[in-house]
Amino acid sequence: MTDEIIVRDSNGNQLKDGDSVTLIKDLKVKGTSETIKRGTLVKNIRLTGNPGEIECNTKQVKGLVLKTEFLKKA
Repeated sequence: MTDEIIVRDSNGNQLKDGDSVTLIKDLKVKGTSETIKRGTLVKNIRLTGNPGEIECNTKQVKGLVLKTEFLKKA
């Protein structure tokens, strides 16, 4: 039995470390006045232990955690 967590985007595609994803919705970043726009390409994602979240860096914000329901695989 494997303990591997499968992380999927909003379309059901499996995500892996290092994948690129695109935002499907404008997202406000908590604790800042930044909004990351729909269509923004986020490269080199990192999986967390949570199947509903990924970690990434954008030009505006470093160390960001995004919910997979707002992403699609690029």
